[in-house]
Amino acid sequence: MAAAADQPPLLARINWYWTFQLAGWTALTLFNSVYGGSSQLRIVISIACWGSLGGLLLSHLWHGILRRRGWAKHGLRWTRILPSLALLAAIQTASVTAAFYTMYPASLLHGVAWLPGALLFWFAVFFVWTVFYFTVLSLRRSSRLEAETLALQLHAREAELRALQAQVNPHFFFNSLNSVRALIYEDRDAAAHMIDQLAGLMRHALQSGQHATVPLAAELEAVRAYLAIEQIRFESRLRVAFDIADGLDQVRVPPMALQTLVENAVKYGVEASSEGSDIRITAQRTLRDDGTATLKIGVANTGSLRSAPGSTCVGLRNARQRLRLVCGDNASLALVEQAGWVHATMELPEPR
Repeated sequence: MAAAADQPPLLARINWYWTFQLAGWTALTLFNSVYGGSSQLRIVISIACWGSLGGLLLSHLWHGILRRRGWAKHGLRWTRILPSLALLAAIQTASVTAAFYTMYPASLLHGVAWLPGALLFWFAVFFVWTVFYFTVLSLRRSSRLEAETLALQLHAREAELRALQAQVNPHFFFNSLNSVRALIYEDRDAAAHMIDQLAGLMRHALQSGQHATVPLAAELEAVRAYLAIEQIRFESRLRVAFDIADGLDQVRVPPMALQTLVENAVKYGVEASSEGSDIRITAQRTLRDDGTATLKIGVANTGSLRSAPGSTCVGLRNARQRLRLVCGDNASLALVEQAGWVHATMELPEPR
């Protein structure tokens, strides 16, 4: 069963060149047999088969010439195609003429007035064959280029996502080191504990950076560890409440996206106020007007929107870009101030 599953689709396994070759020359055999006359039907059919077999052989040799000389790669060049077609028509006409004189009784042969018409007919046959062949090549080349373009776009998207994720780790590490530095002078034991927590967080950041998405439960675990570190630093100034709806543990989210929102709330809410700040972290499943399910994650802190001196503004911009790359244009990240609270709301479509 596994071997059958690994096989390419049936259409991909078909040799379309020989399929069209045999179908086309068989159709020509039937055409020549029907319109070749009712008298001497057996001879007419024999000559029709002879002509189609000769045409099949010549067209296959012509196909090899087109490929070996590279003519098939650069489109139709009539200055070299037309003389070649005339030569093919002459060879084919000579072959069919020889079959006529071999198979037909001498009493039924009346001159060679039909010869120019036969030459023109076979020239038209090889002309149609060549145009059809180049058309199929162009369609295949167009499909291949489209597939390659899509593959390049996918690789570029993955590379951009990896680059953005690589920016998160230094940004997060920089903020955490500032917290450790501030605590070293106050409580060395607490600073040592914070470094242990930081090592665990960095392990999570490195592991999650290998994937486009992680379970929400893993992201929440990292957030709780981060807040435990910051709790050592800010003590009662940092007040956190979680409100996570049931059944969302395995919903996939971009790694470190929630972490970024929580860091932002700590930096602009707790750290910026001498009284500290309340932080509320929520996650719930909602339905849009069109009936599609979405995951809405919110991080709110008391305070107001402001820009801190020396801020790089990397976090939120990075989170928005990663949301767009991972979840598409249906995902959003909004930051608003309302009634003394700053709300960062991340909304992303739930995979079906």
